[in-house]
Amino acid sequence: MLELRFSTAAGRIELSCDENHIRFLQRLRSKLPTASSISPTTVDVDIDDFLVNLAELAQWPDDDYENVHWQAELLALVEQNNADANIAASSLSDGDDATVSHPSTVAPLLGGGWIGNLNDRQRGHLAKLLNLSHGANFSVPGAGKTRVGLAVYQARRDQGLIQRMLVVCPKSAYESWYDETTACYSAGMAPKVAAMDSSAVPSADIVLINYERLPDARAALLAWLRAKPSMLILDEAHRMKLGAAGAWGAACLALGPYAAHRLILTGTPAPNGSRDLENLMSFVWPGQGRLAVSRAVAGDDLRAASQKLRPLFVRTTKAQLQLPPIDVKTVPVELPPLHRELYDALLGQMSRRVRAGADEIESLGRVTLYLLMAATTPALLAPGASRYDPLPYQVPPLAPPGDSSLVELMRDLPAYEMSPKYQAALKIVSDNAKRQRKTIVWSTFVRNLTSLEDLLKPFSPALIHGGTPDRAEQLGRFREDESCMVLLSNPATLGEGVSLHQVCHEAVYVDRDFAAGRFLQSQDRIHRLGLPSQTMTRIRILVANQTIDELVATRLSAKLNFMGGVLDDPEVLQLGELDEEPDSSVGMNSADIAALLTYLSDASA
Repeated sequence: MLELRFSTAAGRIELSCDENHIRFLQRLRSKLPTASSISPTTVDVDIDDFLVNLAELAQWPDDDYENVHWQAELLALVEQNNADANIAASSLSDGDDATVSHPSTVAPLLGGGWIGNLNDRQRGHLAKLLNLSHGANFSVPGAGKTRVGLAVYQARRDQGLIQRMLVVCPKSAYESWYDETTACYSAGMAPKVAAMDSSAVPSADIVLINYERLPDARAALLAWLRAKPSMLILDEAHRMKLGAAGAWGAACLALGPYAAHRLILTGTPAPNGSRDLENLMSFVWPGQGRLAVSRAVAGDDLRAASQKLRPLFVRTTKAQLQLPPIDVKTVPVELPPLHRELYDALLGQMSRRVRAGADEIESLGRVTLYLLMAATTPALLAPGASRYDPLPYQVPPLAPPGDSSLVELMRDLPAYEMSPKYQAALKIVSDNAKRQRKTIVWSTFVRNLTSLEDLLKPFSPALIHGGTPDRAEQLGRFREDESCMVLLSNPATLGEGVSLHQVCHEAVYVDRDFAAGRFLQSQDRIHRLGLPSQTMTRIRILVANQTIDELVATRLSAKLNFMGGVLDDPEVLQLGELDEEPDSSVGMNSADIAALLTYLSDASA
């Protein structure tokens, strides 16, 4: 007897037998590289490994074949995966890339009150996605991924293949799903959309849930997906890029096999390299997706890899949106004397700790955050009255006493020197305001935002971060109030799902971390579909000379070049080549860590 079923561990399959067939099970285990024994009669194996090596099951004894029992959902996944593998293999070998299709190809597929307009490229994407059981849409923000996702859902529902849909997305994207559903259906015909904000799955045709809530809701959603044939969309799917190694990725991988149809939407599918793309494709096509990516990028020729992978995804690039050009420049800033002294002292401390082995790899993220803060102003490292307490700047500045300790100087630095990045941001915002151009100012750190809120009071700033209770009110003020000339936010909070291009064409980055995806997503808030052809969008990135800012810029450039190559998208490559203009997690991968260790080692030499 052999039983095959999904394991309780995300992304794994469990195989168990009776005592008479233990040796056959152990022989099968030896053929599966990721298999591990749970007991003498039970092993589990990574789902990709199992599906790729499915032929090994043929070695199970013939006299026991009638006693091989499959979990229904697992058998359906295997059969569907095999069918998709044949279609994908044919597409990959033929170089098929049906990204554009005549409108008549898909128009008859959309009934049920659908009235949403699809341009030719969106129709082509729809036709291509409907050709496979599952799919991936890597179009840039503003290209209409949400609408195409809704169209896939509607076509599948009209065909009787699904009855409802689960959408996993950031909270900031809820508005887009509600609005697009209303816009795409005639009155009274729209599917009911509801967000899951409790332990119970709401009664709706389309259920929205954010990634943060997903792990705790996993059991309830698993039962919901099993009850009726459903479609599962991961919007901003790069959030599960860690795969089984992350809580969100593990929950997605556990739910994925129970969905009749899977679709991922993200404009940044590989923010840290090919492993991210492998994890996303493994969710879409278990057993085939990871293998296809690893084979495609094995030769390091990213242009060739892009062409090999093109049949597996659809993408609209910035160039295809025909947006006006974007002007991206770095603005180098010099640290004033006391700031430089404090930064170098902190860098030396961090370097000595790493050299002495006092810091484990997992704490390097914290070291990076400290250095990023110190590059803006070391005062951010001194405790305030609260975690969001703005820095108390003294105008005019005082002279520092000669007998102050490092801790005292760090704490009192705002009384002696203004952060050069704050000065640069203030000048850019002021110059833009004189030309009636609103500005969004980005920073990783909330205390930067609250400090700048004080300094930018003449421009009636709006402020949005993770602790902001009235985000909609703040966004509304920035969009509608003519006196509100600046919005202060961080990419982790507002980098996805919000459109600001109607009112804002200027952005300033006070700092950046190693998360390339967040950087691209955040700048797409103001550079997206709908911009008039004459609009000039300007991005200014503040970089403190001879600090960790320069390391971050180098590593982000490398990541953007990788994404541009694997997606065959020159626009991404262009963003990776920034021209200089005179005057918890931080998105680190193994290459970033190696570069950081070298930086710290060089500082202690």
